Amino acid sequence: MHKIKIKYFDKEIDKIEKIKIGNWIDLRSAENISYKAGDFIKISLGVGMKLPEGYEVNIVPRSSTFKNYGVIQTNSFGVVDNSYSGNGDCYFFVGYALRDGAINKNDRICQFRLNKVMEDIEFEEVEYLDEVDRGGHGSTGKQ
Repeated sequence: MHKIKIKYFDKEIDKIEKIKIGNWIDLRSAENISYKAGDFIKISLGVGMKLPEGYEVNIVPRSSTFKNYGVIQTNSFGVVDNSYSGNGDCYFFVGYALRDGAINKNDRICQFRLNKVMEDIEFEEVEYLDEVDRGGHGSTGKQ
């Protein structure tokens, strides 16, 4: 089991807990924010972490985030590596509003998962790959 050091930049948000069912952990807004359709929003999640060596955090919206708030994550998938662990390095959810709305402090808006970083790799340039082609982009299941 790995221990993760966590700093709460906002003492009023609920503490992060690992749930018993599922592999992702919810993160909450650390602020009240109102927005209009078309707004770019950067929402403080009120936490920072020191990850175990060789790990990174991946942040994605919860399945209900768009339904409840009309917001999508601008980069579709957030990556926080272990170097983002200074005393002032607070996590954020960066989004784009597709409708007017509001998010309140303590609303669960995204989730994260701890993943191992990619092992060292090396690229080798070749003229040919495998002999069997799948048929091109969007071809799965087509004859």
